[in-house]
Amino acid sequence: MICLIFSISFIIFYILFLAYNFFWRSILIIDYLTGDERNVYYSYVVYVLPAVLFAMWASSHVNSTFRRYSTQYSMRNMTGYDAARRVLDANGLYSVRIERVSGSLTDHYDPRNNVIRLSDSVYHQTSTAAIGVAAHEAGHAIQYAQNYAPIRLRNAIIPVTNLGSKLAMPLILIGLLFAGSGSSMGTLAYVGVACFGLSTLFQLFTLPTEFDASRRAIRAIETCGILTSDEIYGSKKVLTAAALTYVAALAVSLMQLFRLLTIVNRRNNHS
Repeated sequence: MICLIFSISFIIFYILFLAYNFFWRSILIIDYLTGDERNVYYSYVVYVLPAVLFAMWASSHVNSTFRRYSTQYSMRNMTGYDAARRVLDANGLYSVRIERVSGSLTDHYDPRNNVIRLSDSVYHQTSTAAIGVAAHEAGHAIQYAQNYAPIRLRNAIIPVTNLGSKLAMPLILIGLLFAGSGSSMGTLAYVGVACFGLSTLFQLFTLPTEFDASRRAIRAIETCGILTSDEIYGSKKVLTAAALTYVAALAVSLMQLFRLLTIVNRRNNHS
């Protein structure tokens, strides 16, 4: 178990390191193009680094909270699978399948195949943490069944968000490179910032869907009698910690968006 926790923590911090390295290289290029290299450290530390540190803390917090309440077992001996099945059936979603997937906290609902996939740390586990996560994924299935508006909006912008994320940095770099050349190429940088802003918009739409799925999960756990009033506290703590990771993702995206917009404005004003 200790080796598993260490491996998961190492993978999380390695991914964050790669993300940091990518942003850092982009920052160096952009600030070189703006001709204001002295602001490389300052702008990153002021705008982005606090949000990145918050994201790292949120990731660590959700894992530690899940581990803590993974040792608090349900008196009714109900597994994560049992909890998800009961919540789905209580809402008439008998056709939604539940499958097991490898990994830890890799749980998700796949709307295309109408299936909930629960990780090894949830599927057969009877802890309040596992039950909370399983019920949360069932909450997403309920959202799709009831055509929950925020999740429809989020899904609607996924294609343009994917396209925007690929075009954002090239457009910004090209726009900054040719800004002040007597052409309107500087406007291209603003288009790139707008493309980047689509990913921020996606994160914004994600927040209400995650909060609502957790709210549905806790309500279902109570109404279906899955956990006692004393046990449900653990599920609430795990779901609250998980929600913070989405808040952190939005914060990182917002700060990076604000920083890029500041850089583009500075470049165009000085050209």
